[in-house]
Amino acid sequence: MKKRSKIVYWIATLWLALGMLSTGIVQVMQMEMEVDLMNKLGYPAYFLIILGVWKILGVLAVLAPKFPLLKEWAYAGFFFAMSGAIFSHLAHGDGAMEFFGPTLLLVLTVVSWYFRPADRKMAGSV
Repeated sequence: MKKRSKIVYWIATLWLALGMLSTGIVQVMQMEMEVDLMNKLGYPAYFLIILGVWKILGVLAVLAPKFPLLKEWAYAGFFFAMSGAIFSHLAHGDGAMEFFGPTLLLVLTVVSWYFRPADRKMAGSV
């Protein structure tokens, strides 16, 4: 079971990192499509830079060895950002396609967090 858990952890974590890094870069660049989406949801465009930088820093924290407290904060940030995106799309009345990305990243966040190895956890945590 331990080997399977490590495999699940690394697959989920690498997909999570790829998703968060790619969306973070797109948000920092303030691509027109992202700016339009933020405006449609009622958020200011500068919010993209804040989210993008946090996502990129979160990816670095999750992938770096050690720093278990920083990892916990990064996972929490990913969870809040993706659940916030889901609820924003719900409030706006968007369709299933708009929910897919944030929902996938939310699931990957939870799976990566749950299956993380002991050396990536804080002492005494789950």
